[in-house]
Amino acid sequence: MGKAVGIDLGTTYSAISVVGESGKAEILANRDGERTTPSVILFQDDGSVLIGTMAKRSAAIAPLDVVDFVKRQMGNPDWKFDTANGRQFSPEEVSALILKRLKEDAELYLGEGAVTDAVITVPAYFDDAKRRATRDAGKIAGLNVLRVLNEPTAAALAYGAEAHKDGTILVFDLGGGTFDVTVMSIKGDLYDVIATDGLHELGGKDWDDRLMTWLNQEFQDQGGSDLTETFEAEAELRDRAESAKRTLSQAPSAKVILGSGGVTKSITVTREQFEELTSDLLNQARDLTVSLVEESGLGWESIDHVLLVGGSIKMPMVARMLEEISGKPPLRSGNPDELVALGAAIQAAVESPDAGIPTPQAVIKDVTSQGLGILILADDNAGRLQNSILIGRNTKIPAKASGEYSTTNDGQTELRVQVTQGDDTDPDFVKQIGEQVLAVPPYPKGAPIRLEFAYDIDQTVSIAVYDLTADASLGSFEIDNAANMSDADIQRATNNNQETEVG
Repeated sequence: MGKAVGIDLGTTYSAISVVGESGKAEILANRDGERTTPSVILFQDDGSVLIGTMAKRSAAIAPLDVVDFVKRQMGNPDWKFDTANGRQFSPEEVSALILKRLKEDAELYLGEGAVTDAVITVPAYFDDAKRRATRDAGKIAGLNVLRVLNEPTAAALAYGAEAHKDGTILVFDLGGGTFDVTVMSIKGDLYDVIATDGLHELGGKDWDDRLMTWLNQEFQDQGGSDLTETFEAEAELRDRAESAKRTLSQAPSAKVILGSGGVTKSITVTREQFEELTSDLLNQARDLTVSLVEESGLGWESIDHVLLVGGSIKMPMVARMLEEISGKPPLRSGNPDELVALGAAIQAAVESPDAGIPTPQAVIKDVTSQGLGILILADDNAGRLQNSILIGRNTKIPAKASGEYSTTNDGQTELRVQVTQGDDTDPDFVKQIGEQVLAVPPYPKGAPIRLEFAYDIDQTVSIAVYDLTADASLGSFEIDNAANMSDADIQRATNNNQETEVG
């Protein structure tokens, strides 16, 4: 049997971990000796790919051959990366190459044969399509995905295994591209998620973007050209902005040297300026955090610890804001960049215990991150649709719920079930994640129909439909989101992945 590992497939950095002989999770260094691997790929002319630090360093000199931040595109069927030699890659295929690199690095580090099984983490707020895309990426990389685990839950697992403290914690997870906040109770080996929320497009990249815009304007004001006019200049600007952001986490100011077209300027940015530029971004995270604590039915006095997770929490403004709203200093458990991967390894050991290694004990009770429902005709007889929520957000999973509806026309012979994900009754503010047309006997208008929803531990959806007039099943189906890959697509991508040399 191969090793079961935990993988944090991050927007900007990824990490892989395994539970060692001591029974504790440990990070596995990559082939470059690094504990985290930049989630960046350089596609080379010979068809091979370079992944990690060297690919990240190539962004400024070969920006059209480098792909990064792909996690934000997971589950998006319209996004493709076109390489210079005419190959095209979906988000799942790009992510699979990163997973392949992590898998190979782990096998090299462990020296014990193949790594076969993995728990892969995702933001708690990822929807059905993004979760399935992550699972598909694992399959393409040759991994048996034991579970898709929420990142804040993984972080809490790692914290609980290290701290051995019971209590109610708030996990504030601000990564390179996504943000999650989760309230959870820890009692011994039981990890009980109370409520979760997040934004899948809020992270360190947005702080970088804001600083890039400011630096570019300052450069132009001092006689320079627009650094976003070429891909190469923009990639270099991004690199300088990211470096300045890291400096500002340690020092009150940072000096940035920018040059283009024979003009070179030294621009100084202070931490105070940076925080003012990005105050609205921090406020988004702040407001979501305050709202979640209120929604959970708890006051701040009931939160025992605030746990910081993710690379972007190193910005001093984050901890300061959290202490202001919570009244208590936030905690850091180990390296915040590694906590999610460590927790994923613990869950992997629980899912696939190794007889020769002490197995950690953990029971997770998670919740839905978004509501599930169907589109129905509104009661105003105007032909307007509304969203009917059957399973609400922050419902314990696995979950089941049912709703009773009725046919809308005399002699109706088809029933269109349009499944939604979201928390609003207005269809414009939710996402349709699946659709199925079922045959129904031609009853008079108003014939009763019951829909039963089931939401499993990986937060994937199945639906059963019943004809209450005949007390018979009309059929059942699982969500087959159009955004996700078919079995044939997965097999083709797997073959390509196996043939692609990863460095």
